[in-house]
Amino acid sequence: MKPRLQVTIDCADPARLVRFWAEALGYRPEPPPSGYDSWRAYWLGMGVPEDELGDLDGPDSVVDPDGVGPRLWFQQVPEGKVVKNRLHFDLGVSGGRSVPLETRRRQVDAEVDRLLAAGATRVRELAEPGLDHYAVLMRDPNTRDYQFCAA
Repeated sequence: MKPRLQVTIDCADPARLVRFWAEALGYRPEPPPSGYDSWRAYWLGMGVPEDELGDLDGPDSVVDPDGVGPRLWFQQVPEGKVVKNRLHFDLGVSGGRSVPLETRRRQVDAEVDRLLAAGATRVRELAEPGLDHYAVLMRDPNTRDYQFCAA
């Protein structure tokens, strides 16, 4: 059997990240498993203690509606982040190297604007004169250092 990929992200506010990443990736919040009215009911049914669920009220994961991309699960944890992320997402929105740099820049900037409106924070641009590359480092709504890059 072929393994199925899930990316698990520890966070303080799963609901906020579900809304953001569903918008950013064109994913949808994952409905609770069959037989459960909510994810809270599912987790309680699995034996997760009530105090570990915090204020979890809605979905804590997003899925690709086409079933191609990985499931993203936002696991609520009590401790805050203390070190730099060792994982980040690169969102490929420029069209690739066959597209002229200025066109790629406009496409990246349009996506950055869309994600800013969804709650992201711009960190900095990655662009140097003479380099055929343009990207923007950003933070999702729950992170202090950069979490993803639009390129």
